[in-house]
Amino acid sequence: MLGQTQVSRVERRWVEFVERWPTPESLTRSTLAEVLVFWQGLGYPRRAANLHRAAELIVTRHAGIVPASIPELLALPGVGPYTARAVLAFAYERDVGVVDTNIARVLARVDGRRLTPSEAQRSADSWVPSGEGWAWNQSMMDLGALYCRPVDPACGGCPLARRCRWRSEGFAGPDPAIGSAGVSGRQARFAGSDRQARGRLLARLGAGPLPLGDAPSGCGLDDADRAFSIVDGLMADGLVTEVDGELHLGGGTR
Repeated sequence: MLGQTQVSRVERRWVEFVERWPTPESLTRSTLAEVLVFWQGLGYPRRAANLHRAAELIVTRHAGIVPASIPELLALPGVGPYTARAVLAFAYERDVGVVDTNIARVLARVDGRRLTPSEAQRSADSWVPSGEGWAWNQSMMDLGALYCRPVDPACGGCPLARRCRWRSEGFAGPDPAIGSAGVSGRQARFAGSDRQARGRLLARLGAGPLPLGDAPSGCGLDDADRAFSIVDGLMADGLVTEVDGELHLGGGTR
């Protein structure tokens, strides 16, 4: 929920989510449509679909218990290297390095160069003190957010200032964090975007089926070709289905 979504929008909804679906098995008892209706307003509904599909696999393959190995976690829908290691570090307290935007920025600046994904991961893993994986990754995230900021870093209070090559070299050249592995770029404008139109259509379908021909109005668009392209994308993502000329939210009922 927190990926590119503000904490203020997530906090209350997270509590509601875990109260309603406290286990993977409980989530599988709801349809994807029900999960998508709940998810409205949090953005990136594909994540809700992946979460629902992952819960189904956790139940069928892992007896309802979230797996505790990177290969098994990576086999779940929507789980990439960051999420897999975050689960291990924060849920299972394993000594693995987590590479999010903030941590990747610290790693690149301390090393004084852009890092590939594998370089950033190896560096992050090598920094984790034995038995301190949970606290270490939390601290590194805070360090990147509060001190090693994207703009105007607070180097004076940074505990890594003395070993930071970018600082010791006088901040010469471009910021090595830009383009480095794990460092996200500026998010595309939401207003007028396909993401906004997708959200409008999903919200409309949350109230019930919609004739396919009404997709442009459901998207809030005058451009029919663009609207039907958005429908195609939602169907490819498994978020919308068409039944007898009507659009339905989710992959249908079970």
